Amino acid sequence: MIDTHEVENQPPPRDGIDEFAANIPLVEAVARWGRAGAASALHDVGTLVGSAAFQRDAERAHTHPPVLHTHDHWGNRVDEVEYDDAYHRIMAAAVGAGAHTSAWASPAPGANVDRAAAFFLFAQVEPGHACPVSMTHAAVPVLELAASGLRDEWMPRLLSREYEPRLGGRGHDAKTSALVGMAMTERQGGSDVRANSTRAEPVGATGTGGGDGSWGREFRLTGHKWFCSAPMSDAFFVLAQAPGGLSCFFVPRVLPDGSRNRFRIQRLKDKLGNRSNASSEVEFGGTSGWLVGDEGRGVATIVQMVTRTRLDCVIGTAAGMRQSVAEAAWHVRHRAAFGSLLIDQPAMSAVVADLAVESEAATLTAMRLARAYDEDATGPDSSGGSEPAFRRLATAVSKYWVCKRGPGHAYEALECLGGNGYTEAFPLARRYREQPLLAIWEGSGNVIALDVLRVLDREPEAFEAFFDEVGAAAGELAGFDLALAEAKAVVQEVSTDVAGSPSRARELAERLALVLQAALLVQHAPGAVVDAFVRTRLGDDGGMFYGTLPPGVDVAAILARA
Repeated sequence: MIDTHEVENQPPPRDGIDEFAANIPLVEAVARWGRAGAASALHDVGTLVGSAAFQRDAERAHTHPPVLHTHDHWGNRVDEVEYDDAYHRIMAAAVGAGAHTSAWASPAPGANVDRAAAFFLFAQVEPGHACPVSMTHAAVPVLELAASGLRDEWMPRLLSREYEPRLGGRGHDAKTSALVGMAMTERQGGSDVRANSTRAEPVGATGTGGGDGSWGREFRLTGHKWFCSAPMSDAFFVLAQAPGGLSCFFVPRVLPDGSRNRFRIQRLKDKLGNRSNASSEVEFGGTSGWLVGDEGRGVATIVQMVTRTRLDCVIGTAAGMRQSVAEAAWHVRHRAAFGSLLIDQPAMSAVVADLAVESEAATLTAMRLARAYDEDATGPDSSGGSEPAFRRLATAVSKYWVCKRGPGHAYEALECLGGNGYTEAFPLARRYREQPLLAIWEGSGNVIALDVLRVLDREPEAFEAFFDEVGAAAGELAGFDLALAEAKAVVQEVSTDVAGSPSRARELAERLALVLQAALLVQHAPGAVVDAFVRTRLGDDGGMFYGTLPPGVDVAAILARA
């Protein structure tokens, strides 16, 4: 017998790496916008997610997806979803590191940047768990609008760093922590939530919350939700039609008396990706919910949650881009073909460098956006309180552009690994299926682009704050200055007839996103990265695909950061 199974010319496993330290743009962003001393905890997170054990858990959570149990052995309705232990270990680590609500628990300038960086690192390796983590972070400002008894009972649980996967109520079955999700869309409406048909009938002026009405007005909900992710969360913010119009309700899985609320999980979605995270269809039949915010103002109430989950879509996409670049760069530095390492071959090095430029731009955008949310907890900053106006527009254009760039970026990185990249043994096949999700959830392309038009029509101060931000980079590069002038011209053209310009919504969103990314790079990135981005994204020197860098781009300097 001749042993032919000698493995040669295959890259070693990419583990045992501090993923925070390895990500130079992220380290720099945290130092610039985060809190002093935050790096130590992020190095701990980076080491954890870069370990072989965490990576095995990430793979197992996807290859052993959640399972729905509608009934127990005796026929009782239970509506529970069983997750693999690997998923619970990942969730416990993310919650323990404060990737969910640490910015609310310890507010300070930079707190949202530190939280975003932790969220980024966990999502880079295992993205599915990021859904309930993100929703819980985003739920805090909505819970602040609830009746005092409801808010005071639940807020400490959201801010807790304990993770308890079981459903629990009060008394001996009480939990010290909680995850909170949201359920808005229905079969007939999708993103058009005002077409929702779920009804909410008032029970009485006080209801049964806490036994004394301290949770506020109680309603009974009847209807359905077409998408309800993370259905084992402890509670949900739900939109339903009350007598006074579409309203927001707090719907716990377990009622104050310890009994289960009527929360019928009909089935789990069979999704393209995001397999570790359960997404479900649910039905309500006399389900108890407590009004949050004003009756008839459901969209205005829940929009604060939607805005923050949109931010996390940007962060999650940037995290996915970082994983793609890291895996591609690792492969080409250890794989030889045609007589030399792939990294030393100009065609390949140009591709990986171009991918790295895209990743750095997304990372800077995500972290700058996160910094713009610190004012919520700390009060107006020294800039005079313009951050809310800036982020109103910047979040929308970034959600549109960064998230739509994710799938193509993942594919190009996957191709760098050749056949290995197309197999489930390597993480980029999962990433390729994951990235489209972040462009669809919390508002797909047209929804977000039209939102940009809505801001132009109703909140012109957001455009003023936006151009104040990007204008700080003017005067450094002619290519950037030209793109900025063209973006302003398009805004001026569209603003004369916003109602008649929906066909230009995507153009507007794209131009604004690109000048935002370029401005951040011009101010904060090395010259080689800036040169490549401005010439290929703003100018005419780039091609249709990654790797078509023009002559003179310092590929080696870009790759040194990857």
